[in-house]
Amino acid sequence: MSMPLRVASRLLPLLVLALAFGIAAGHDWAGPDRILRALGGADDLRSRLLIAWRLPRVLAAALVGGLLGLGGAIFQGVFRNPLAEPYLLGSAGGAAIGATVALLVPLGLPSALALGGFSFLGAWGATLMVLAVARGAGTRDAAGLLLAGVAVAAMLGAVRSFLMLALSDESVSLQVVLSWTLGGVQTPTWEGLAWLGGLSGLALGASLRLAHGLDLLGLGEDQAQAFGLDTARFVARAILVGALVVALAVAYGGLVAFVGLTAPHLARWWVGPRHRGLLPVSAALGALIVIMCDGLARSALPPAEIPLGLVTAAVGGPFFLFLLRRRMRA
Repeated sequence: MSMPLRVASRLLPLLVLALAFGIAAGHDWAGPDRILRALGGADDLRSRLLIAWRLPRVLAAALVGGLLGLGGAIFQGVFRNPLAEPYLLGSAGGAAIGATVALLVPLGLPSALALGGFSFLGAWGATLMVLAVARGAGTRDAAGLLLAGVAVAAMLGAVRSFLMLALSDESVSLQVVLSWTLGGVQTPTWEGLAWLGGLSGLALGASLRLAHGLDLLGLGEDQAQAFGLDTARFVARAILVGALVVALAVAYGGLVAFVGLTAPHLARWWVGPRHRGLLPVSAALGALIVIMCDGLARSALPPAEIPLGLVTAAVGGPFFLFLLRRRMRA
């Protein structure tokens, strides 16, 4: 059995179990019999709630997690930096600024279009800013990019807080924006879920087209150019795709930290560094992580719901410290 088939055969049961846990978890836990009855078309109130509310929420969490894992793998490949992550590199923070403007400013555009478009512009601009800061400082190594990302993310966080104070009024509730910035998958309609699924599929397809170039870029820019890769154009295109992926995840899930760091590392340990296998496995593991964390967020402190970003930070923060310590010792 080939490596992709072996990985798929192991991932699929894990994803099915995670989806089952996500559907079951909540203030009112649903047992296997209730889930099967709901999926079988039962017409009682609890079954209708499972199908209309909890199932689309779990599927949206899977797609958001997949996008975060995919974005993390792209950025780690572009920056040749295993510590790169959309949250740490400011991309998620830039998307959050765009989304904050879309939520607080009456733009006269459909809310979904404004949220997605401004999130993308913010994510792309923030990523380019990190690159400019690092190159202006004369550094391209992992530590320099990480420090530039942390600095840009801190500035963007301050700008976002200022915008929240300056743009809010009595007609706009800051609670909506605040809960969104803490991370949390909103329950979409089935139509909204279909849009998210379609856009996620396009994002995966666009990302897979980058796989060969990311492999070459991992050899170094000089080697990549020797193999015929136009590195400047490829990096710009890869950053554009990565920003689009992150913006889509942020628009639907808010700021969810460390998934984009954790999922690609786990995938790399599992399938190796080749991006043709790394990208989809990172997406699958990101989906699994967010499904599980979202289930915990909904069920740990009933009837309240813990912001998803706090749960992923509690899980991913120690993992990041472990990776940092391991890298410093290498």
